[in-house]
Amino acid sequence: MTALVLVAEHDPAVAELQRRSLVRAGHEVRVEPEPGRAPDTAARLRPHAVVLDLSAAAHPADLYRRTAEACRPAPVIAVSGDPKTPGGRGAPRLPRPFAPRALVAAVAEALRSGAAGPADGPLRAGALTLDPARRTASAGGAPVALTATEFDLLAFLVGNPGRVFTREQLLAAVWGPAADTGSRTVDVHIAQLRAKIGTTGPIRTVRGIGYVLDP
Repeated sequence: MTALVLVAEHDPAVAELQRRSLVRAGHEVRVEPEPGRAPDTAARLRPHAVVLDLSAAAHPADLYRRTAEACRPAPVIAVSGDPKTPGGRGAPRLPRPFAPRALVAAVAEALRSGAAGPADGPLRAGALTLDPARRTASAGGAPVALTATEFDLLAFLVGNPGRVFTREQLLAAVWGPAADTGSRTVDVHIAQLRAKIGTTGPIRTVRGIGYVLDP
């Protein structure tokens, strides 16, 4: 399984360039040729990230908001030549035109940062609560001391409940696509998280694939 990225782009040539670049980076890509339909398409596909073209939108702020709500908690990368392009606080943006490597880097950073940023408020899964702004975690109301990497890994899983991720996907999202480490690192950190949070945040192993946090 690879990260599913929805590309909502009105220009067919640009859409194909984005698709090829992201596929080469190891992602699965779906293209929506009418950005105005991005909210409906995102709600149906439930992608891990959305690259949203706002350059031709009549009401870009509204389109961004509706798309973000439809695919929450997945991040939405706003694409536009307008420096005042709307987006959530800290939301990733790409100015038009952009190089393919900038697109790949933006998607990797969005995935690595987790599905929801600080502006979205606390993340919750059962009795587990994470505050991305303060980088604090609690389980059953009791504070849990996590390392920076443990927090990032747990926030990514909590922000994507019910989604199965391979070890390679988690490495790319949390450690970065150029991380000089093996998939065993993910197993070690998952074991450490389980020891600290117990059953309050059920991280389940999916045999032959990877891990999922049950909602």
